[in-house]
Parts: sequence; structure tokens; C-alpha cells
Amino acid sequence: MTIDILQNSLFIPYRDGQLHLRHIRPTSPIALGIPILMLHGAMSNGRVFYSSSGRGLGCFLANAGFDVYVMDTAGRGLSEPKIHRDFTLGQGEVIREQLPLVQQFILQRHPLVNKVHWCAHSWGGVLMASSLARYSHLQSSVASLLTFGSKRTIKVKSFKKWLMVDFFWNRFAPFYIGRQGYFDASRLRVGMDNESSASLLQTIDWVRGDWVDHDDNFHYAEAATKAVWPPAWFIAGKNDHVLGNPSDVRDMIDECGFSQVKYTLLAKEKGNLLDYNHAGMLTARQAEQDHFVQIKQWYLSM
Repeated sequence: MTIDILQNSLFIPYRDGQLHLRHIRPTSPIALGIPILMLHGAMSNGRVFYSSSGRGLGCFLANAGFDVYVMDTAGRGLSEPKIHRDFTLGQGEVIREQLPLVQQFILQRHPLVNKVHWCAHSWGGVLMASSLARYSHLQSSVASLLTFGSKRTIKVKSFKKWLMVDFFWNRFAPFYIGRQGYFDASRLRVGMDNESSASLLQTIDWVRGDWVDHDDNFHYAEAATKAVWPPAWFIAGKNDHVLGNPSDVRDMIDECGFSQVKYTLLAKEKGNLLDYNHAGMLTARQAEQDHFVQIKQWYLSM
């Protein structure tokens, strides 16, 4: 059954600007339960989950009757101000401020529920896991954590990994930032959105180092061992060779120490329509007839 959906933009005051949330919901009042918050990864924004024409996981789940909120972190998508040379915010502000703020905003809009499902692509899964590990009030108000191609470290070794991570991300990008003040990924046509200097450099440290906050030295890895995690589902793609390599995704599962978690590899040999890559898990047309259906059933079963 297909249901007409509505999309509108919501804005939450934040510091000297505002955070953008795309709210996607069915036109008919058929609430199916707990709302869903979606978060993009690095060099990206919320459009990885939806389109104005009604495609994407966010629209698919809204068609199934869910209230979906897709977040643009500060400076990205329709959040303001946009990332610029003097933009100082990094990933720490997403973890400590933006995710808790958006969570509170959604709960206030849904007074009959006390939990929100969390869903993330790529590095967004690391940010969501970090915020969950740090704050017990989020652990008690998040119903589940679903991620696509999320990894905290990249240990896989290949020429493609050297080119994309060791050379481009770890060397060229910091050099570019030194001249530009931020990483203009959209201008270079290497991503959907730009990265601040702080966010990019902090990401580099975490991928190859310890899971510790750059601003106050909070030890997320230690907190993760004590966290009361919600049910989690980590999805990887067979053709995601570098940015969400299946072995690195499994490493993140082990590091977090989830008590209730499942792992899925999207591959033809597993019965899927494609051997999905990093973006294709969310953007390929076949996904709506493939794993999106299983995701809908997973949410409905909770």
C-alpha cells in the first residue's frame, strides 16, 4: 500500500544560526508508533535519505506510516550558517549539543511517545553511537540504532584505501584546509556537502586513533563498555570496499559491545538484488524492493 507523504522543513535555533530538520510524514493520520531520526555522514547532508520526488529511505518509511526526521548538522544542508573559513564547530558539537537538542525537539513534538528510533549513514553512525555512549538520558530515550556502512576505524589495506583515505583524506584534505579554511567538498565534487576544519581533522584522528573527545577528553570507548545500548542493526555492503568495509563495520560492533545487535551484509550471494556500495545502500533504486522492505518490517516489529 502506498500512502501520500508530506515533506516540510523545520528549523531549531542553535548558537548563532539554526539546525534544519526535514520532516517527512504520511498525509493520513495513521501513526505507527515511534518517530525516526536520521543522520548523514561526512561530506554529506540529509539528502542522502530523501528527495523531493519521494525517493530514499526516509520517504519509503514515511510511506509506511512513520514520522521521519532527517537532520542536517550545523553548517550542512539547509542548516545555517553554512560552513565557511571561520566556522569553528566540529564533530564534538554534534555529539554533545546537536543530537541531544534534536532528540528533545522530536520528543516534545510527540508527547505520547518517550523514545525515538535513530538511523545513520557512514560517519553519522559513529556520532550517534558516541552521543549514546556518553549520555544515559539518550540511552533511555532511543528505541534502536540502525546504521549503514558505519565504522570508527579503517583497518582494511588496499591501494584504493591508500588513495581515498591515506592520501586524499589524511594528506590532501588537511593541506587544502590550510589554504581554504575549510574543505570545499561540493566545489571539488567529492561529496554532497562541505566539512569544517575541526570536523575533518577530528575525523582523521578517530579513524586511526583512540575514541576520545578532542574538546574535553571524554573516553567514549570506556563509556561504551558501560552503556545500556538499544537494539542495534549494522548493515554493510559487499562493494563498500573502503568507507564502510564489512570488516571495519564488524570492528565497530565489537568496540561498542552491544548486548542486542544484528549484522547484515548486502550481497547477491546473500539474496540481495545488488552487491551494494557505500552510497548505493541508500540511493540505489533496487533498495526499495530489497533491504528497505526488511528495515520496515524490523521497525514494525518493535
